[in-house]
Amino acid sequence: MSIIQILFSFLTVLALFGAIMVLVSKNPVHSVLWLITVFFAISGHYILLNAQFLAIVNLIVYAGAIMVLFLFVIMLMNLNAESEPRKHLWMKFAGVISGGCFLMVLVSLIRQTVELTGKTVLMKEGNIGLIKNLGKALFSDYVVPFELSSVLFLSAMVGAVVIGKKD
Repeated sequence: MSIIQILFSFLTVLALFGAIMVLVSKNPVHSVLWLITVFFAISGHYILLNAQFLAIVNLIVYAGAIMVLFLFVIMLMNLNAESEPRKHLWMKFAGVISGGCFLMVLVSLIRQTVELTGKTVLMKEGNIGLIKNLGKALFSDYVVPFELSSVLFLSAMVGAVVIGKKD
């Protein structure tokens, strides 16, 4: 086994374990911290795929900003065990049924990929996810949509300031 396969296996196990711990953790703050672990593992997968820009954006946006927002919301909520409503039996049954359906879909997808193991995926270039190539594509082929989206974001920020401003 090469070092890339070992890293991929480690990051996969870390992401799956972190995702399971997000679901199993009783404390919501611990769930958010496990979710940050999952985001770090996913960023590691992006780096292994030679997509450094996606890895950095994933860390900055999701593991940074979104998780801080989640932590603030969780800390501002009143999460007493006494105030939490009891779940009915039919809700638990619906959860088990939907989880079973999801498991069946996953098993069918795994069976399909096992049948396709003889085929390999080939990429045209090894540097497809580099920031240099992304910037070249954004500012040459997609410059008009890029500028239009920046004007749209600017107008959304001005609108948010106008709505939030007190008279």
